[in-house]
Amino acid sequence: MSVVLAALTSDPNLLHCELHRLASQVLLQGEQRSNAVGVGAYAQDEVLLRRFAGDGEPTLDSLAPPHESEALLFHGARLPLGLSLEDNTQPFRARRWLFAHQGSVHGFERLRAGLMASLPEHLQRLVRGGTDSEVLFALFLRHLRDVGRTDDPRLEAALAGHLLADTAREVAKASADTGIARTSTLNLVATNGSLLVACRFGEAPLFYTRLEGSAECERCGLTAGTPETLPAVGAHRRRRTVVVASHLKRHAGWVELPQGTTLAVGPDLQVQHLHGS
Repeated sequence: MSVVLAALTSDPNLLHCELHRLASQVLLQGEQRSNAVGVGAYAQDEVLLRRFAGDGEPTLDSLAPPHESEALLFHGARLPLGLSLEDNTQPFRARRWLFAHQGSVHGFERLRAGLMASLPEHLQRLVRGGTDSEVLFALFLRHLRDVGRTDDPRLEAALAGHLLADTAREVAKASADTGIARTSTLNLVATNGSLLVACRFGEAPLFYTRLEGSAECERCGLTAGTPETLPAVGAHRRRRTVVVASHLKRHAGWVELPQGTTLAVGPDLQVQHLHGS
């Protein structure tokens, strides 16, 4: 099973610090060692993607972008032989959207043609690789386009979450209509740098937590004895971050997202659970 990790923070300057805090809590490798590892982040108006060598061992500190960023999305997977790492490594990107899928669509070879036919031509052209995950991303973008909100910086987190869940439900319905009995794992995560949405459809667990501000920071050398007059202390106290992860070292402080539930987090970092359509 692939690994996904996402974060949305209130202070882009402290994203590196927040990742450092997670070192004892999350895993970046699943049951199989990943050979396709990628991370996406934001640099003002730019969306930056980086890929890591499959024989390396990514660390949370190595995932941190060399610039400030409000959000980050990491994915690691084991791709079959013959699939291009360049075209199939997640997260996928379109404009300001980053997207990752943890799991697999059973019987995808029977569904692919129909799902692709439901896409407008420009989204069909977006699909360059051979994975089910990239088609899922294109379907999500189609849902955004259908409501005219693909590039809307004021897009509500709840609406984005509902559209992400609609994407998973559309694929689940296509599977049922085709007579595919096995249930797919459709844990989907997406961000545009301002909001973070994640849905869980299937048996594979997905977790989230909320990191509250603290005046102490190992990375920055801030301790309980650091003078409160230092600006860095106040900034670290005010920081807040919501994190989504598929693989944990310890579960204390984390909430498992119930099956069929979507998590929606906006710029205010308020957490919403969405159910149904």
